[in-house]
Amino acid sequence: MQKKITLYDTTLREGAQGEGAAFTVKDKLKIVGLLDEAGVPYIECGNPGSNPKDRDFYAAAAKLKLRQARLVAFGATCRLGSSPEQDENLKALLAANTPAVAVFGKCWDFHVTDILRATLEENLKIISDTVAYLKANGREVIFDAEHFFDGYKHNPDYALAALRAAAQAGADWVCLCDTNGGSFPHEIGPAVRAACGAVDCPVGIHCHDDTGMAQADTVEAVRAGATMAQGTLCGLGERCGNTDLWVMAANLQVKLGYPCLPESSITRLAALAQLSAETMNITLYSGSPYVGRNAFAHKAGMHIDAVKKDPRSFEHVPPEAVGAKRQFLLSEISGRMAVLQRARQILPELTKDSPETRNILSELKALENRGYQFEGADASFELLVRRMTGLGHTYFDLKGFKVIINEPALDGHVASAMVEIAVNGEEEISAAVGNGPVNALDKAARRALERFYPSLKTMHLSDFKVRVLDSSDTTAALVRVIIESSDETGSWTTIGVSSDVIEASWQALVDSLEYKLLRDQAQPQAGE
Repeated sequence: MQKKITLYDTTLREGAQGEGAAFTVKDKLKIVGLLDEAGVPYIECGNPGSNPKDRDFYAAAAKLKLRQARLVAFGATCRLGSSPEQDENLKALLAANTPAVAVFGKCWDFHVTDILRATLEENLKIISDTVAYLKANGREVIFDAEHFFDGYKHNPDYALAALRAAAQAGADWVCLCDTNGGSFPHEIGPAVRAACGAVDCPVGIHCHDDTGMAQADTVEAVRAGATMAQGTLCGLGERCGNTDLWVMAANLQVKLGYPCLPESSITRLAALAQLSAETMNITLYSGSPYVGRNAFAHKAGMHIDAVKKDPRSFEHVPPEAVGAKRQFLLSEISGRMAVLQRARQILPELTKDSPETRNILSELKALENRGYQFEGADASFELLVRRMTGLGHTYFDLKGFKVIINEPALDGHVASAMVEIAVNGEEEISAAVGNGPVNALDKAARRALERFYPSLKTMHLSDFKVRVLDSSDTTAALVRVIIESSDETGSWTTIGVSSDVIEASWQALVDSLEYKLLRDQAQPQAGE
């Protein structure tokens, strides 16, 4: 068994400094619960000395019944010219009443003399006095060695002296911070080894991603002796962000064998990452290693063929090791086997060389040449296969539709739509207003159809995306519309392409309605 690595999450402090990140007290409490349940030992929750919201959080957090996590209040060492007993920031740290506190102090002589405007000895005393005061008040102390790696490059003796000042005053951890995010792995390793040799307490690592090296730097630090690794959910953080906590856990435990989370959490990292993103109201990056939607997605035909024979050919770890799923994406380059595998879910008797398979592949390539992309539109692909193999069903016929833009908007309704459809020869005309042309068209279509198919009342449009395929054609450009719809049983995605955004939207909307009716095996009811 290799050494255990202690994970330390700083989403609620460091992550909150990223652009667009904003957490309510309720959000913070949910994130703490998620991290505690996942087995993350330390959760840094904010600076109680900097804003009332963080103070409110710590008051609410005191009522939490955590399974194993230790909450950490964050702040600075005492101010120059002030004793710890008089420092308002340190009073706030203690008032937060967390079992552990993290304080940052300067390790780069340039920052001490030019930013703090103190002497080098004054700074060492500030560090020592602060740590000793917090220890005397019964707290576990993590000393964040701010700008340690820049300081080590410029004046290694002083950077190490700052660590010793903290350790000798009783710090439980010294955490080495690549605050500017500019260090490379070959620089991290020697500095971490020097730090481990300079202090008698365990060493941690905190990396920023300004060179895209945060994961690599963290791994190198652990290999060099660090036993605490800090990160944030989804890599949130100031400027370019921080080490992504879940990806870091996979790198350390799955790839390198350093235990850091319970196995039950490692085998559902993908779900934890998605839940983290949803809790923070952000979108999980689809290309995120291990946990992103595309982490185990294969598109090229030769790759798909190889993976089907042996997944090791194009996968560095099994997707199930982190709770992810393998995907074979459909496209003009994905090959016959990928198309066949998906089509067999609809028509199991299809073979690689059957005429239906060749026709489906040919049509798929033709449609993608016109701008369609079925890898993200499973419902439209299934409907395409059914139409081309004689399994399709026409639930309604469009006689026509009209969309009118209202300027100025009438009671907030910027568009109105009228739809005429027929079901089994019986016609229905319906109109609706909406906050946009597609919204109005969606309402009008469903209002007309619900008379025949009441189950459509349970369906709603949950996402709508438009992409211009070739901006050089300006207003005549093709647009691709992706619609995600859902009901109480799940969600599905459909696609439409046209030089008219309303027509493209209608195509995607019709597929969405037809797929809902297909799922429900709906039969039209007689009109009233």
